[in-house]
Amino acid sequence: MARSAAAKAASGRVSPPLPPSPAPTQPITSSKSKGSSKRPNDYTSEGVQDNDVFLLPGSDYQLLLGITFLAAAVRLFRIYQPTSVVFDEVHFGGFASKYIKGKFFMDVHPPLAKLMITLFGYLAGFDGSFDFKEIGKDYLEPGVPYVAMRLFPAICGILLAPTMFLTLKAAGCRTFTAAMGAGLIIFENGLLTQARLILLDSPLMITTAFTALAFTSFTNQQELGPSRAFSPSWWFWLVMTGLGLGMTVSIKWVGLFTIAWVGGLTLVQLWVLWGDYKNVTIRNFSKHFLARAFCLIVIPLAFYMAMFGIHFLCLVNPGEGDGFMSSEFQSTLNSKGMQDVPADVLMGSKVSIRHVNTQGGYLHSHPLMYPTGSKQQQITLYPHKDDNNLWFLENQTQPLGADGLPINGTSAWNSLEETPYIKNGAIIRIYHVPTHRRLHSHDVRPPVTEAEWQNEVSAYGYEGFDGDANDFFRVEIVKKKSKSGVAQERLRTIDTKFRLVHVMTGCVLFSHKVKLPAWASEQQEVTCARGGTLPNSLWYIESNEHAKLGPDAEKVNYANPGFLGKFWELQKVMWKTNAGLVESHAWDSRPDSWPILRRGINFWGKDHRQIYLIGNPIVWWSATAAVLIYVLFKGIAVLRWQRSFNDYADPVFKRFDYEIGTSVLGWALHYFPFYLMQRQLFLHHYFPALYFSVIAFCQIYDFVVARISSLGLKKHPLIGKAGALLFLVVSIAAFTLLSPLAYGNTWTKTECKRVKLFNTWDWDCNTFLDSYDAYDQLAKSPAAASPTSTSKPSVNVQAPAPAENPVAAGEQAKAPAVEQPNEKVSGAPVADDQRVVHTEERVEYRDQDGNLLDIEQVKALEGKVEFKTRYETRTRIIDAAGNEVFVGAEEGSPVPVAPPHPDVEGVDRETPKSLIPDESIPAAEKSVEGEKEAEGKIPKPASESKEKTAKEEL
Repeated sequence: MARSAAAKAASGRVSPPLPPSPAPTQPITSSKSKGSSKRPNDYTSEGVQDNDVFLLPGSDYQLLLGITFLAAAVRLFRIYQPTSVVFDEVHFGGFASKYIKGKFFMDVHPPLAKLMITLFGYLAGFDGSFDFKEIGKDYLEPGVPYVAMRLFPAICGILLAPTMFLTLKAAGCRTFTAAMGAGLIIFENGLLTQARLILLDSPLMITTAFTALAFTSFTNQQELGPSRAFSPSWWFWLVMTGLGLGMTVSIKWVGLFTIAWVGGLTLVQLWVLWGDYKNVTIRNFSKHFLARAFCLIVIPLAFYMAMFGIHFLCLVNPGEGDGFMSSEFQSTLNSKGMQDVPADVLMGSKVSIRHVNTQGGYLHSHPLMYPTGSKQQQITLYPHKDDNNLWFLENQTQPLGADGLPINGTSAWNSLEETPYIKNGAIIRIYHVPTHRRLHSHDVRPPVTEAEWQNEVSAYGYEGFDGDANDFFRVEIVKKKSKSGVAQERLRTIDTKFRLVHVMTGCVLFSHKVKLPAWASEQQEVTCARGGTLPNSLWYIESNEHAKLGPDAEKVNYANPGFLGKFWELQKVMWKTNAGLVESHAWDSRPDSWPILRRGINFWGKDHRQIYLIGNPIVWWSATAAVLIYVLFKGIAVLRWQRSFNDYADPVFKRFDYEIGTSVLGWALHYFPFYLMQRQLFLHHYFPALYFSVIAFCQIYDFVVARISSLGLKKHPLIGKAGALLFLVVSIAAFTLLSPLAYGNTWTKTECKRVKLFNTWDWDCNTFLDSYDAYDQLAKSPAAASPTSTSKPSVNVQAPAPAENPVAAGEQAKAPAVEQPNEKVSGAPVADDQRVVHTEERVEYRDQDGNLLDIEQVKALEGKVEFKTRYETRTRIIDAAGNEVFVGAEEGSPVPVAPPHPDVEGVDRETPKSLIPDESIPAAEKSVEGEKEAEGKIPKPASESKEKTAKEEL
């Protein structure tokens, strides 16, 4: 903030500037006023005028209205296109379905934008029956009101342009500069692409922009001095800043960067106030501090928590996301709660044992054997309640009757007068009720985790078999994890957390996020680990039955976590899941490539059209150049200050530094933190930083043509207006050339190749036809004429590998797997003498780099890796003479197929890889007597209530 200092001699050295401040200004332009003006003797900044956006001339409001209508025309043009699911509409449209059905889901992003998308869909009649499962899935036949759902992001994109205009006016820019800035936003291809689809980035951008407008306006009022402090306008913009911060962080956690920008500049303001000891008393400073604390901390936090309150009110039923949450959290969902259960655990209790760390799966067995190792019965971790989760807890020896002889049978403990508790250190056997085998371990390596410190765990024996010493486990209560009191001394349902130590080998019962292969229905592995980590070897009892524990016995249940408990737990799960998204993606990119627009994102491809997210290069490169210009200016300014030059005595020089420095600071805080992230990153993560750099570009232009007198352009305003108009025309030209990729319009190969300046701009020009006449012929074909045609194209169906959702991050959508006899190639007309003469199905196995694997390599990998399915339909057309006909491709080149699959090729090699990521336990249907496990061997698609559970093959 440009705080005045005591007058110094003209030759005196001027103190270095404080960090950038967002104060907008229009400098005093007349020589008379400049010469007669005096430096203020309080914290009022030099050269600042009131730039209240509510006091603009009428012509500016007329222009603002025109900008809004132009933005609406550009954003809403053919918004119905494409008529199928595009890229991350798979997730954010799917979340709307879950909101309407009330099914709990877990996403790494806060709920505000998703709630608004759901509201727009609900008001348009969406009932949540469409699942958005696959990219390319048709909207028209099921009657999905997708246009209404796309309308919310579009409205946000429309409002972004007038918000830019008002922000530049609040920063003191001329009207033609503000109009140029708004035009750059309107004709920015990347922002357009995001604003036309059911995605979160357009809502994120408008809330970020609104926050920038509010804080810029507030700073303008602050810099006008004590006379404006605590005025209605001062309070209004401060409250709006807090509200903007709350909305931004409630859409994506990228809003934390906006909070850092506002917070840093607020500290600068407070520092300046603290230094004005003549005019700002301690009492007055405290008022400033508390006002900012309330508006910039309390209001955003309250708004953020309120959004999660609405989120919890909407999601009251179990869903595929509840597996991420604790048992206490799950118990708050409908049908997930349980009846009160007896608190004391006795010898002979029939219990279910639950794992603490990995989303609370149950210790489980079923009548299927390990294919390797001991080949005894499998022990797994299973995420749902099931009869195969029930175990009897027995002493290492059977109880003795009155005659001194052992009482045999599982009901032996029911006949004792006094049944013993299971105390810390007790040695027990754990008997699987459905299959009559006991929990067992031995010095045999597990089938998947073949580590020396891991032993296999199995179920061993038969009904009436006494067992052996390898069935003995010692109970070790972990007191620091258990509820204080009796639960730390003996086993108590829910309250006691314990380890099970294998007596013979000293290993502990252990589970981790490693899935077993298809022969175990991909359930989670259970082993016995020597030195296993405490969280993964911690268990507790959830259900408990015993004949001696009647209705009068002490009962327990899960404690209701309440809103704050659920809120805090969900924040931790979101953070952990977000940090775990480190798998490579076909279209990811790293931060160093964003400012130069090195690469985009392929969103959708179908019917010889494509949607590819790429920015307007004129806008991007100009904005990046503006940042570099300021950095160069700042470096020179600091060097000159060190040599005692008096540059900062000039108010215009000082305002240039402060105002543009504020915008560049916003760019830096929204850009550089991504270098610290190892997760998947995409070009659209740069949009907030791009917005601030466009502001910086417009501010530099305004200073050059209208505020720096020494350049001479200030006296010729027509030059500035003409320059802005010319630059806008060039930007519109670049926008027009690339617009088919944003709208999904028809395009030709020649036009596509002409604008593809770099190889890293990796959209596929072979997707498009040779001429627009070919599109006309395609439209006349019967397959393309009907919007509800069931014919599915085989060309350029993008398989989804979404960036920011944990639940489905590992799934890939399937392109058509079966070729229909009447299906055309990409809807192209086929001559009467052409027919399908042969259909062939082939299975290939490839590694993550696309290399073909032979049978031996596949066998070596079985049980160690997970294969994911990618279906491709390749069609060859031959004429009556047997000659191959190439449709939509140059002769001699193959017919194009689906775009590169994320697991095969096209991955940015700089993105870190995780070969075996921790995954949530997939949901599945009820398992009784191994029925589910046997069914699990049959590949099947994911449903609304579960992820894929069958082993997939490529």
